[in-house]
Amino acid sequence: MARDIHRTIDAVWRLESARIIGAIARRVRDVGLAEELAQDALVAALEHWPTDGIPDNPGAWLMATAKNRALDRLRQLNLHHAKQQELGADADARGDHVVADFVDSLDDADDIGDDLLRLVFTACHPVLSREAQVALTLKLLAGMSTAEIARAFLQPEATIAQRIVRAKRTLGDANVPFEVPRGEALQDRLAAVLEVVYLIFNEGYSATAGDDWTRPALCDEALRLARILAQLSPHTAEVLGLVALMEIQASRMRARLDAGGRPILLMAQDRSRWDQLLIGRGLAALARAEQLADEPGPYQLQAAIAACHARARTPEATDWNRIVELYGELMSCTPSPVVALNRAVAVSMASGPAAALLLVDGLVTDGHLARYHLLHAARGDMLARLDRHAEARTEFERAAAMTANEREKTLLLERARDARAG
Repeated sequence: MARDIHRTIDAVWRLESARIIGAIARRVRDVGLAEELAQDALVAALEHWPTDGIPDNPGAWLMATAKNRALDRLRQLNLHHAKQQELGADADARGDHVVADFVDSLDDADDIGDDLLRLVFTACHPVLSREAQVALTLKLLAGMSTAEIARAFLQPEATIAQRIVRAKRTLGDANVPFEVPRGEALQDRLAAVLEVVYLIFNEGYSATAGDDWTRPALCDEALRLARILAQLSPHTAEVLGLVALMEIQASRMRARLDAGGRPILLMAQDRSRWDQLLIGRGLAALARAEQLADEPGPYQLQAAIAACHARARTPEATDWNRIVELYGELMSCTPSPVVALNRAVAVSMASGPAAALLLVDGLVTDGHLARYHLLHAARGDMLARLDRHAEARTEFERAAAMTANEREKTLLLERARDARAG
């Protein structure tokens, strides 16, 4: 029973933590303090829910508790300030001890969505390095643990933990305003914001850890934020490219899981279940981006790759040669081992697994993706298609050992068993 309650608390926290932190940060104007107060609410839930029962609206309970903690903190700060300012006059007469408007401001009906956008822009302030911006935003908005972020970026957990702590301290020391900037300031911060929104969507699309392969609420939140960014910056091609990419990717969400929540890979999905409305929106956003940009950026190129899949009514109709070409352009634009791996997978579909395996083996030798489970999963797939089943089984088992997502682990072990059976 207690274990079930703790699982419920964990699930609610993952869904609600970003909204709570955003709402509190707007009041206390300190992201680090807002996270601390939200964590206090989480601790209160862990203390009370096992004995009192789970409330009817767990998210509202956490929000109210965090707001009460914030109100207490603001009262303490206000009283402390009043005492410092007293010069012998009657403090009560001056109103120094009155907590004016704090209760009202904590209970107002401000749009929480705006709070989340403010939180993204605050965490992406240029006073932080790009690495710190991304790590902090994934922690605050995606609700990812430090260990999950470290796995996602193939870095030591201690490194990520230090980066997040320093980022929060830097924001506090620099007195960074909790706001969505305008004009040039918005454009200066836009690239970082796009990156973290993209990473939040990816975490929802393929969860790094946990019992579920997808986290649809994160995809929905990232897509909503991207649409708002497109309204704020309607003539920026990469904003539209990101919107296009996420619209098209989100169209597949219903087809990515079977009735039991087990993953269904792209080539085996029932494409009649793809959301044609989202595909239409994505293709329209991609067309607008193409009109605005002489040279496509990375999000526009990824959207073009997604569009190749969206336009193919069957897996066999996919234009893999075009996808290989687009990945080549993406490598020129933003070279990385992960893009190179994705290109190799496309080559395996366009030209056969033998040609692609040479590319993947080069990545194995390079060593940058040694702990990246999808490298070994892709290599296992290519080996299986070449009837090298013993080697394929080893690669699938290696990939399964590296992933922290239980659904993905099960899928990879099933593929290992299939390889063992030849």
